[in-house]
Amino acid sequence: MRVWKTLAAACALAIGAGGVALAKDEAAPAVKPITQMSATELEKVRTAGAQILFWSDAQRAANFRAMEAQFPGTTAKHGTPRALPKGEPLAISDADVDAFMAAQNVAGLMVIQDGKVRLEKYGLGMKPDDRWTSFSVAKSFTSTLVGAAVKDGLIASIDDPVTKYVPELKGSGYDGVTVKQILTMTSGVKWNEDYTDPNSDVVKMLSVPVGPGEDPNTAYLKTLPREAEPGTKWVYKTGETNLIGVIVQRATGKTLTEYAQEKIVKPAGFEGDLFWMVDSAGQNVGGCCLSIRLADYARMGLFALEGGKGQVPEGWFAEAGKEQAPIGLPGFGYGYQWWTYPGGAWGGQGIFGQAILIVPQKNLVVAVVSNWPKASGADLRVPQLQFFQKLAMAAN
Repeated sequence: MRVWKTLAAACALAIGAGGVALAKDEAAPAVKPITQMSATELEKVRTAGAQILFWSDAQRAANFRAMEAQFPGTTAKHGTPRALPKGEPLAISDADVDAFMAAQNVAGLMVIQDGKVRLEKYGLGMKPDDRWTSFSVAKSFTSTLVGAAVKDGLIASIDDPVTKYVPELKGSGYDGVTVKQILTMTSGVKWNEDYTDPNSDVVKMLSVPVGPGEDPNTAYLKTLPREAEPGTKWVYKTGETNLIGVIVQRATGKTLTEYAQEKIVKPAGFEGDLFWMVDSAGQNVGGCCLSIRLADYARMGLFALEGGKGQVPEGWFAEAGKEQAPIGLPGFGYGYQWWTYPGGAWGGQGIFGQAILIVPQKNLVVAVVSNWPKASGADLRVPQLQFFQKLAMAAN
């Protein structure tokens, strides 16, 4: 079955939107709570994102599986795990799988079809009960919590203005921008997401000092100019997913971790706990940096594929996983913090090679966690999506 076309061109725009110390649910290394940190320690938290982007390969290999040993965060406890029975192995050679994992520096790969595991393999010393950081795959979790808040009546509508929930953005480039336009990254606010540029917005938002009592997420965003009318131009902006996180936390009165435990982790049947980094104000970072097991990334894909187990409005994922904003390539687009592909496939992407792929036509989910040598690039994302296509073709 043909699932994708023009992979190389598409992936040129695709962004992730990451001795080894292992991080187990039961024995996570202790990091001080925000309230007990010194000014120096808080400074490290405030600039955490910028630090991560410029880690060495050795630092990434050690820390992607142990983010809770590096940064403060909060934990969502798992409930009753969803069983993932073994299915018939995919019709793909071990040599092909091994070559992909070696070329992409893959720590874990899982394919589930019809609720059964058809492929599961680990590398880089990772084990099934290790967690691995999500990077921008977290965006798909955060957008799902928006759906849950709508279902709960805590967000009246995604057509509400952002300033209804974040009034300090009044008078900024976000005047007149809706929650939906943030979800689809079409706010019209100017932004640069270049992970290699120390002067890009994605780096500066994490390193520019904020005043006393200021929200670290909104302090930078409110300084940005408008470059297009809301809803007319798609630009990938991690800062705005952080803003979605602020909206959810204010609307629900809960941290993202607390709400995710209730609305995702337990209903989806995660088998391990979820760790989510916090910013210098103690808020979970909506656009990045939760950590879960490989199998739980796959369970998240199943949760979305199956409609959300009643935790989001009916039809939410049908809208979230379809093109809401074009990204400049026919058949490829962006939904509610999910990437969309030709043929109806959709998924979450994170820098350094993290991904969840959902192929509804084959009732298929692919999850992969990796340590790419650089944050992003067509030379890495193209082969990843090409291999995903090969997996989908093998799932007959």
